[in-house]
Amino acid sequence: QVQLVESGGGSVQAGDSLRLSCAASGGTFSTYAMGWFRQAPGKDREFVAAISWGGVSTSYGDSVKGRFTISRVNVKNTAYLQMNSLKPEDTARYYCAAALSWNKRKWEEYRYWGQGTQVTVSS
Repeated sequence: QVQLVESGGGSVQAGDSLRLSCAASGGTFSTYAMGWFRQAPGKDREFVAAISWGGVSTSYGDSVKGRFTISRVNVKNTAYLQMNSLKPEDTARYYCAAALSWNKRKWEEYRYWGQGTQVTVSS
């Protein structure tokens, strides 16, 4: 089984930057496409970003385009989410996920999930 562990969340002010990490273990990292989702209390889980197996292709949710960047370093078994120009509406718990196929935008399409890391942005 694949285990995913997110880290890097915290409390920041609007306009600040934050870099989330997702460390994978228990499987061959390069065989999984990776995604990031977020969920705030009372809201649906929202697609944030996805990256293909080798990191060549990426996709983003409309609300984060131009501000967030997804990346991966397969030799480190780690995916990242660089978040710039953070806004209060970015406040949510952020989840890393792994899928066998690429370009999935629904949480149901991912096979493995991490426990999440909280990001809080104050104005």
